[in-house]
Amino acid sequence: MAEPSSSASATRPATFAELPALLASAPHRLLFLAGSIAVLLSMAWWAVELTWMRFGLGGWPQPTITPAYAHGMLIQYGMFPLFMFGFLLTVFPRWLNRPALPRSRYVPVAGCVFGGYVLANVGLLNMPWLLKLGFLVMLIGYLIGLYTLASVLRASRDRNDHARSCVLGIALGTLGLIAFIAFLFGAPDDCAQLAVRIGTFGLLLPIFFSVTHRMLPFFSGNVIKGYVVIRPRWSLPVVWALLLAHLLLDWRGALGWLWLADIPLALVFAWHALAWQPWKAMRPGVLAVLHLSFAWLPVAFALYAVQDVIYARSGELLFFRAPLHALAIGYFGSMLVAMVTRVTQGHSGRPMQMGAVPWVCFALLQLVALVRIRAEFGGDVYLWLVIAAYGWLLAFLPWVLRSAWIYLTPRVDGKPG
Repeated sequence: MAEPSSSASATRPATFAELPALLASAPHRLLFLAGSIAVLLSMAWWAVELTWMRFGLGGWPQPTITPAYAHGMLIQYGMFPLFMFGFLLTVFPRWLNRPALPRSRYVPVAGCVFGGYVLANVGLLNMPWLLKLGFLVMLIGYLIGLYTLASVLRASRDRNDHARSCVLGIALGTLGLIAFIAFLFGAPDDCAQLAVRIGTFGLLLPIFFSVTHRMLPFFSGNVIKGYVVIRPRWSLPVVWALLLAHLLLDWRGALGWLWLADIPLALVFAWHALAWQPWKAMRPGVLAVLHLSFAWLPVAFALYAVQDVIYARSGELLFFRAPLHALAIGYFGSMLVAMVTRVTQGHSGRPMQMGAVPWVCFALLQLVALVRIRAEFGGDVYLWLVIAAYGWLLAFLPWVLRSAWIYLTPRVDGKPG
């Protein structure tokens, strides 16, 4: 299917002089571009770090914090949130029947979160002062983003459950960022451990699930004839309560009780996966990948639940980080490709279809998730980790290049934005 083009300008990237105005023309354009760069930057550092751990690299500078903290914090608070802010700052006014946000409200978010993220990544090269500065700048971006989203919600008469849930997730993420900054300035290690857990179970997962809960049945209903949209209001508060229980139990080391949260979460997510009838949604591909991505969520929590029960009975922690990476790569990573591709296609005036490059990225990412899970089951663990890290880069590189071209190019239909 050919992509429409209204003028020659729609087929070329913007000139250097035109670029600032083009990138600032919509929140998703600027923040998705930054996020796409971060997808490669975060994993490039981690791949080299893992290579150093496995094979040794003479002279490779080490961070002044635990590498696992650096990896977890910059991916959870830097890479993924760039896409989340880009999406939320675009859709919040639509969800809440408010006017679109002016550039002055979202450009500072992009500048601070991405700028701080880059500084912090450079700070990992044994420059602790730059690492601290980067996280402080990121915090400023979070505060501006939180204030902006909360202002839109407060100004609306529509007390939208999904919007409230997302604002709560950003608020918790801001607290997690503050806790980690406190750790960088000398607070106990507990602060860093809390921040990493908030990133997963207080920031990313609640927002990803809230957006999926709203958009997946909506997209399915728009395409499938006779599809019944199922979007129960009980889901969000139940999932929030269980995730907070998991977060606190895990942080305080009460691993023998995690099954109380994780078994219900596995059941809730499995119920949603079936209620949304994925067998009816395997076409078009841009819809199918949303359902396939969500399928990783009940799988991840089934792994958590089995791990918890075994630990409660025997005290043996099996699977190690396999459930976490089924969640992080399987659900977060796959849903990132699925949702960002959809938004990018629609908001650039292109056909609502996956295309070859996104499909290859999505397929390879499923293999990366399986390889990373395999690493937890013995053998040469660090070799498997290295393969998974470079596999991520291989999967995402063509997708990032294609996406960057679109963000640097005017809409093919000649419309603004």
